[in-house]
Amino acid sequence: MDFFPDVTLAVVAGGQGRRLSGVPKGLLKLGEGTVLERLLGLAPLFAEVVLVANAPEPYAHFGLRTVADAVPGKGAPGGVHAALGAARTAWVLAVACDMPFVQPEAVRVLLEARASEVDAVCFTVQGRVEPLLAVYRASLAGPWGEGLEAGDPSLRELLARSRARLLPEEALRAVDAELRSLVNVNTPEDLRRHGLTLP
Repeated sequence: MDFFPDVTLAVVAGGQGRRLSGVPKGLLKLGEGTVLERLLGLAPLFAEVVLVANAPEPYAHFGLRTVADAVPGKGAPGGVHAALGAARTAWVLAVACDMPFVQPEAVRVLLEARASEVDAVCFTVQGRVEPLLAVYRASLAGPWGEGLEAGDPSLRELLARSRARLLPEEALRAVDAELRSLVNVNTPEDLRRHGLTLP
């Protein structure tokens, strides 16, 4: 497997799972382990790992470098922005903490699509950008922070202002035919469908 010395793995834990009894979603169980442990299985690919969590206490035993949102109250855009600002590398792979099935091959497709004229790489599925399994240039932290201070842009709006390379759905299906890498768990129905349990 490749090693990407210029990339930080950022797990965006954000707030609590309000639709899941308020539990920290990274601690949802899949088999014997947690979703966060599954994501940390990707860590050997990267120079460092950072956890974005405004309530870090539930994750303390993982011993990860943890940062809070620099611009509070902005949801996922604020979480990705915090990761960009905290990175010590030129690039950041941002992944949401409630995505249990991220495949290393999908990550490699994103990382290999980087280029000097590109600031972000995302998959698109049915024409919709997927910004919470995506790679971002850390230098976006400045302009994105200004955007968050000025309003409430979505991640897709921020990407639209950036030099983003949007990969077609087929690029992901080539390595992950059922698009499991993009599955996220938000509701009790999602838990049942994907075989997860509350901690």
